[in-house]
Amino acid sequence: QVQLVESGGGLVQPGGSLRLSCAASGSIFSIDAMGWYRQAPGKERELVATITRGGGITNYADSVKGRFTISRDNTKNTVHLQMSSLKPEDTAIYYCNVRTIYGINYWGKGTLVTVSS
Repeated sequence: QVQLVESGGGLVQPGGSLRLSCAASGSIFSIDAMGWYRQAPGKERELVATITRGGGITNYADSVKGRFTISRDNTKNTVHLQMSSLKPEDTAIYYCNVRTIYGINYWGKGTLVTVSS
């Protein structure tokens, strides 16, 4: 089992920045890819960004490319999402996700990001 705890959400004005963090615990040896997903009101959960175990390969949703950066620190079992040039349409609950080497997905409880003036 892997437990995930997100932090860093909040209210930010359009054009602002936020940094989300996710700390993993439990069976951390089994963690492979890590990522962030989001779910806006009335919409399905969607991928935001993912990063491979070694950090060499990242993947971003087209809507966040050039504005968001995902990174991970395997020594601290954390993954981060640096969000810049935020837009109102980025408003959502952001969920941390890990996929283990066994193909099992774990999710955090989510952190709310609100972009509004």
